[in-house]
Amino acid sequence: MRRFESYGVLITGAGRGIGEATARRLAAEGAHVLVTDLDEDRAEKAAAGIRESGGVAEALACDVADSTSVDAAVAYAVQRFGSLDTLVNNAYSCHPDAPLFEDESDEIWQRDLDITLTGAYRCARAALPHLAAAPDGRGAIVSIGSVNGEQDFGNHAYSAAKAGLAGLTRTLAGHAAPRGVRVNLVAPGTVRTDAWAGRDDALARAAEYYPLGRVGHPDDIAAAVAFLASRDASWITGVTLPVDGGILTGRTGLRRALRGE
Repeated sequence: MRRFESYGVLITGAGRGIGEATARRLAAEGAHVLVTDLDEDRAEKAAAGIRESGGVAEALACDVADSTSVDAAVAYAVQRFGSLDTLVNNAYSCHPDAPLFEDESDEIWQRDLDITLTGAYRCARAALPHLAAAPDGRGAIVSIGSVNGEQDFGNHAYSAAKAGLAGLTRTLAGHAAPRGVRVNLVAPGTVRTDAWAGRDDALARAAEYYPLGRVGHPDDIAAAVAFLASRDASWITGVTLPVDGGILTGRTGLRRALRGE
């Protein structure tokens, strides 16, 4: 199925992980994908892999903390593909918490919010006029949130940014709907990406707490993004879709403890 034939798509933070998997998935379904990343070499490597598989992809360095860089990326996508039909906000920043909350720094807090939340705001602001001009109701924004924005899984600044991104999704959906643009968010649980490199033991322990018995893979999230970006979801906007192996259904560890396991 090629649900994105000739779509112009821009994905942030797409040099690896969830962003790269999403770029591959949408390109495989016919999209022309602009792979953006802070690391231009990483973006080009991901785009080259798509082209080797027969897809259409280009690469561009983009810093979502810089409005000029964001505006340039959106303009480049429109110029190269003729339109911009889908924006995927995937870029994020996540720093570990200080041992005590009072030791958290303004710099870490601001960095996580500026990349994760305000970066998505900058991208949506630049892209929205083009998405509204997309034909046949194709215009869509899909942001990558997190279960951290829904419950406590640690990381104060990152979690606050992801919760804010869910809020922005709802308010922007209401604004953009009359303009023919849908806005949704995917909230992943723990996903095996490079961020977990060298921590296989931690992932194995985490898997025990997921009702479906495993942590996620980037392709799990890419599939959900593809659905929400496609016209299969033409009557869906303003939602947060958990793709989390069931972790938000409840605290399975507590249930086991109460059973004496």
